[in-house]
Amino acid sequence: MKILLVEDEKQIADFAKKGLTEQGFLVEHCAHGDEALGLMLSQPYDAVVLDIMLPGRDGLSILKQFRKKGHGTPVILLTARSELDERIEGLNTGADDYLTKPFYVEELAARLHAVRRRASDEGVSLLRSGEVTINLITREVKSAGVVVKLTAREFSLLEYLMRSPGRVYTRTQMIEHVWGYDFDPNTNLVDVHIQRLRKKLGGDGAFIETIRGVGYRVRKEGE
Repeated sequence: MKILLVEDEKQIADFAKKGLTEQGFLVEHCAHGDEALGLMLSQPYDAVVLDIMLPGRDGLSILKQFRKKGHGTPVILLTARSELDERIEGLNTGADDYLTKPFYVEELAARLHAVRRRASDEGVSLLRSGEVTINLITREVKSAGVVVKLTAREFSLLEYLMRSPGRVYTRTQMIEHVWGYDFDPNTNLVDVHIQRLRKKLGGDGAFIETIRGVGYRVRKEGE
């Protein structure tokens, strides 16, 4: 799950980023409100953790602009215990949940999974291409009815491709979404993981097609 963490207190940000990363989240961090809004409007995230008190644009203003432009990505607000009015305003503005500081990173991770599950329940919880299925709620992958064990990165990569069958993704797009911007775009990580996916999915792995000179795509039903 790709998360944007918006928090200007370095100690809290470092603690949350480290803890979430250890639990398999891909975490991007920024500490300024204006930068955060730009990222939220331009980059695909599975969820956003948003502090209310920020330099530049504050968290509630960011949330209002984000929802006003029609974005439905789940947002969890980080608040101080004394900010009851702001928590209420945040929920009324479109926040999916809130967490008061200080917090346990395990609780933040659980709430992220919960808001993600709710978003999946409201949308698509089961992705299918040929004989391969992904259950986004249970994170179970099956190929021809047989459960396939994937690593967190392999699951994220397969989910990313299967969300838009027929769409061609470049290696850079896949690295940015699954591994983050810190990775060298010239690395062969994508090709190695595609090979692993194809091997684990057996004969059904052929539905992941190589588009020479561009990247990869998942074949549409009926093709």
